[in-house]
Amino acid sequence: MVTRYRLAHGARLELGAKSLVVNRTAATLTVVHGGGRGCSLNLEAPVIGVWIPLRGRLQLGASDMLAYPGELRVTEPESNFRAVGRGGAVWVALFGTPQVWRQVIGRASGPTTGSLLPACHEADFDLRRGAVAMARAEATRDLEASAEMMIDRVLSLQARFAPAIASCPGRTYAQRRQVFLRLQRVRNYLAANCHLDVDNDTLAKMASYSPSHFIRAFGAAYGETPHAYLIRKRLEYARRLLRTSPLAISEVALASGFESRCTFSRLFRERYGTTAGAMRAVAAGVRS
Repeated sequence: MVTRYRLAHGARLELGAKSLVVNRTAATLTVVHGGGRGCSLNLEAPVIGVWIPLRGRLQLGASDMLAYPGELRVTEPESNFRAVGRGGAVWVALFGTPQVWRQVIGRASGPTTGSLLPACHEADFDLRRGAVAMARAEATRDLEASAEMMIDRVLSLQARFAPAIASCPGRTYAQRRQVFLRLQRVRNYLAANCHLDVDNDTLAKMASYSPSHFIRAFGAAYGETPHAYLIRKRLEYARRLLRTSPLAISEVALASGFESRCTFSRLFRERYGTTAGAMRAVAAGVRS
């Protein structure tokens, strides 16, 4: 069972616990299509959400995590969760309580030991087109069919975590999955706060590990150290700023978490094979 809401420019929708609980005979998922600057969604009950920005920026949760076009964000249950469209954002969300997701995933893939994992996935053209179809569906049957297709796509993206989960310590799959969940929370924190200076001791505490065990577990799961991942996310953030903001290159470097423009310039060229100035010039030419 799927319900759907549409939000226009400046609209505000608040959904209480009664709107999100499980029906006695069917699991209820909710689709929200937001469009226009400032439209917001407030969820009183903790839900697991799938968020797909199509245009502009989508601000999510208490941490004000930003989601951008080309991304699909899966968020964990959080009381009084808030989503706000920025910059004339257009976005689609699919969410439900953890209990609902366990039922939905169980029907789709058989018995499961958990629900969706928090993550940032790439949203390719077909996935975004599926999100648009889900938002535009008029008949209940079409809405449920498009939601099922979206669920299948999300599950296929989450299935890519299997090798990383297998690399985590633990005697059972449930234990290894729980370790991966802790690591994934840290990784998502780094991605959302890459501009901050965070040390390994702080990250290890977030994962309930000693620093040495945390670095080993993170490297085994993701194939790179926390520091390497942080630098990669800073460079990706800098590339986005170069394409979308009027900040000077030195300001982009600082906003991305680099104290030295020289270090930023060297790492940027190593990763993208061009200078920050050249990339900005290309982006400006494309816009014009």
